[in-house]
Amino acid sequence: MALYVHKYGGSSVADAGKIVNVARRLAAVHDAGHQVVTVVSAMGDTTDELIGLAHTVSREPDLRELDLLLSTGELVSITLLSMALRDLGYDAISLSGAQAGIRTDDTFGKALISEVDPERLLRELSLGRLVIVAGFQGLTPDEDITTLGRGGSDTTAVALAAALRADRCDIYTDVAGIYSADPRIVPAARKLAGVGYEEMLELAAAGAKMHPRSIELGAVYNVPIYVASSFSDAAGTLIHGASETDKMEDRIKVTGIACQTNVAKVTVQGVADRPGVAAALFEPLASAGISVDTIVQNTSADRTTTDISFTVANTDLARTLREIEQSGDAMGAASVVSDDTLASVSVVGSGMQNTPGYASRMFRILAEGGINIDMITTSEIRISCIISQNRAHDAVRLLHEGFALDVDG
Repeated sequence: MALYVHKYGGSSVADAGKIVNVARRLAAVHDAGHQVVTVVSAMGDTTDELIGLAHTVSREPDLRELDLLLSTGELVSITLLSMALRDLGYDAISLSGAQAGIRTDDTFGKALISEVDPERLLRELSLGRLVIVAGFQGLTPDEDITTLGRGGSDTTAVALAAALRADRCDIYTDVAGIYSADPRIVPAARKLAGVGYEEMLELAAAGAKMHPRSIELGAVYNVPIYVASSFSDAAGTLIHGASETDKMEDRIKVTGIACQTNVAKVTVQGVADRPGVAAALFEPLASAGISVDTIVQNTSADRTTTDISFTVANTDLARTLREIEQSGDAMGAASVVSDDTLASVSVVGSGMQNTPGYASRMFRILAEGGINIDMITTSEIRISCIISQNRAHDAVRLLHEGFALDVDG
């Protein structure tokens, strides 16, 4: 008997018919003799609708109250799915994140899972039940409800799989796996049969389908993650660690192209070039839960002042500018400018740093396409360029073709 953790996203449970479809899929797993714990997201666009509703009564909703509100979306999904399973003749039980033993810190809106106590889950499984868990949420030490941020249900599923020592974590969505690029942008994109944790983490961080935190958890606890469609039985993509059967040459090829279109750049100009200035800028942002990505610093010729540019998500821009304004005196900044019309496009592949030519090839492809590069950042297996948002899809298509990712082998 195998133990699986399934996760179904909002599009997979968007209406009653789709919920019944998921119930039938879970029933088939149970009938095959396996145990299954299922994590479910809110139905369709429920989370966005609840956020919009909150903003109709409050210009800036209190984060604690907002988390409690948003957590209700998943509660609707899990109870309906449990009802559907019972109607099919199966013993099922729905559990909130708190009831499932998910404990978090108190960072409302972007909470981190501190531990998972699997005792209740194991007890319900021992009774032969199908267990349905609300994704995206947990409980603080003070017993407040928190949410884990966008993509948090993926993180919930992998965390539960790790705590339960599950055989695999299956993520079901509206696409049939992980592709070499977004197939909505590049119709010729190839579905990957398998991809390593390291490459998938870079792809996810650069805007691919999975949430980066879930991949990090999978890598740390060695949880195989299988990504497939909830609307078909087509083979999906297995995210896994490196194995001895990996082909050596495959480890140095470009795996995929990813992009994010919600990028904003902030430039703090005329900052005194002295120790502690960068800390004065970025420590308040970190305390406010604002993630900073690309950072570029340009020092003046006489080394008296410097300009610091960095990128954040568009949704964090207003808060970022407020934090900078409050700490501006400590930095002595001359001015602050921002641009919320940018995107990030990334080329990802194992071993790129040790294989010459990938960066120059990427830059040449973008140049020949008339796409200007604003900023550049790299990791061992990723090269990312900040470009104009209105050219992001063009860049993905050009890079996908330029690196011959539409060609098998």
